[in-house]
Amino acid sequence: MASSNSQSSNKSFVYREFGNDNSAATERPIPELPPQQNLKVQASRKGRKGKTVTVVSGFQAKPETLADLVKQLKTQCGTGGTLKDNEIEIQGEHKQKIVEILTKLGYKAKISGG
Repeated sequence: MASSNSQSSNKSFVYREFGNDNSAATERPIPELPPQQNLKVQASRKGRKGKTVTVVSGFQAKPETLADLVKQLKTQCGTGGTLKDNEIEIQGEHKQKIVEILTKLGYKAKISGG
């Protein structure tokens, strides 16, 4: 009876190759697209108690790439910012400056909204 108990605790696989960890095979990769993405840069005040935030949206990249880009934009604008739901939010109104920075990096960015 003990042998059936030990077998039931093991996961049963039909075929397994190269070790026990297959988590990398089951994860869905996020495609890393080149910088030629169409990005929208707009200033927003909605839900921010009247404070202006510049929002950059339209990214299709890995979170690590976006985190590096947020850091670079924050440094060059001299302000704070964050990454939320694949959108970059930079504090203050920096639409023109962000568009210039993104076009230098190879992105297709344009100002959206008024």
